[in-house]
Amino acid sequence: MATDLSKQPAKASGTYRIGGDVTVDRLGYGAMQLTGPGVWGDPKDPAEAVRVLRRAVEMGVTFIDTADSYGPFVSELLIREALHPYTDDLVIATKAGLSRSGPGDWRPLGRPEYLRQQCELSLRHLGLDSIPLYQLHRIDAKVPLADQLGELALLREEGKIRHIGLSEVSVEQIEQARAITEIVSVQNLYNLVNRSAEDVLDHCERNDLAFIPWFPIATGELARPGGPLDAISTEHGGATPAQLALAWLLRRSPVMLPIPGTSSVAHLEENVAAAEVQLTDDEFEALSKAS
Repeated sequence: MATDLSKQPAKASGTYRIGGDVTVDRLGYGAMQLTGPGVWGDPKDPAEAVRVLRRAVEMGVTFIDTADSYGPFVSELLIREALHPYTDDLVIATKAGLSRSGPGDWRPLGRPEYLRQQCELSLRHLGLDSIPLYQLHRIDAKVPLADQLGELALLREEGKIRHIGLSEVSVEQIEQARAITEIVSVQNLYNLVNRSAEDVLDHCERNDLAFIPWFPIATGELARPGGPLDAISTEHGGATPAQLALAWLLRRSPVMLPIPGTSSVAHLEENVAAAEVQLTDDEFEALSKAS
């Protein structure tokens, strides 16, 4: 039966196979904003957080990204409350490697025993037997990289995770990691107005690694009245700056998996609808040059 894109617009983003065997729709959802201020504690409206997650899946989202440090664990627990038992096509990625001591405080911690502990806790909190994509949230400069990734490789051999990803890394670090174990994804800061990770994205595309841009919606001065987004918005029935920024990401590379996050159902629906915005070659180039 054909998918009704009017009800599941995320399907219009196309698919990507993470690690060659985990298929997701390319426009996903990032669950960091489901927590309290400073990514700490419970959200002000837990019921709305549950509604957001359920609505995301209703709209065709099959890729949800979270981390043990979001809350900590608040995001993972909300995902389980909202969506467990999971549908067969839903892929949940999580991360470990950043410890928390309070709101807004993030500290790399990559000791093998800590990474194993956090993986076991994420399995329990998410209600999973195996995590499809487990990402090293940050490389801990105080711990040999081989020790950090070696532990994740052991967890993979034990069947507790399926694939290993990295976050906020350089091309050099990606290749150092790949010399130790198989890596299938990279999650770096990247958006329309901040392309400092352009070389990393290009490297991921050449090597068929998923590139997961965090903070994917950023338009800055481009969204000003009379700016380049205005004209393109008019051509697309009043598409919002956020939708155009996401459409640009989806067009930028076939390995791109944007994960816009929100704690509002209304904003979620706006973001997911971006999958249906198809930029022309000229529009894509105009946005690329303008920023």
